[in-house]
Amino acid sequence: MLSSLRPIHHSNNCYKAVIVIAVISVLLSGMFFHCSAATRKKGTQRPYVINNKSYSPLPSAEGYEKIGIASWYGADFHGRKTSNGETYNMHAITAAHKLLPMHTMLLVTNLDNGKEIVVRVNDRGPFVQGRIIDLSYAAAQKVSIVKTGTARVKITALGETQRNKKTGKRTFKKHADLRSGTFFVQIGAFTKKYNALELQEKFLDRGHRTVIQKALIKGDTYYRVQVFVGETLGSARKSEKLLREKGYTGAFVIAR
Repeated sequence: MLSSLRPIHHSNNCYKAVIVIAVISVLLSGMFFHCSAATRKKGTQRPYVINNKSYSPLPSAEGYEKIGIASWYGADFHGRKTSNGETYNMHAITAAHKLLPMHTMLLVTNLDNGKEIVVRVNDRGPFVQGRIIDLSYAAAQKVSIVKTGTARVKITALGETQRNKKTGKRTFKKHADLRSGTFFVQIGAFTKKYNALELQEKFLDRGHRTVIQKALIKGDTYYRVQVFVGETLGSARKSEKLLREKGYTGAFVIAR
């Protein structure tokens, strides 16, 4: 009986087919794993929903620039977790943004007074309609919007930082060269247009390129007189200092 049992012999073609199928299975599983890993996003880069509105974070901050309303948040959130897992410190120079990648460095310019601060994004928000950034208490102090609560600002992405896993240090990638461009110094702002025209004429007579920018602030129309001061930030700062010494104490640099 036992001698009648013979092993089943498969043809070479059958073996080859089995091997091919096995190899394909391995390759497919590897491709699936690779694709899953490649498309996997960080938690802070995934789309999210707040108050029934969806937000899709930007893949990069490069070239980002926007003008809008800034607000700030402080003691009520101090010590709580931010969106990227850090502990919010109202005395650190940070900010919340709805879409920019975490650790993006932003130049924030208060358009009402010309004051500037560079902040790091580590949280999501603000989710109040019309606002583009929420500054930490310390950052808001630097640009003088704590008392007013909000201010019209310009935000410009400087770059994103990456942490070195071994050293723990962050490297900074700069997206915009703010040292060169077109720079003006604002020397006055008037509610009466003729006052702005009079000051403009004074500087035009001296050979300075001078323009008037119309702006609406809290329902009031202002005529801002601005003098062209060069194409480098260094020369602009020197002109700003000189104009302040000449009596234009509220003079400040504007980049375009």
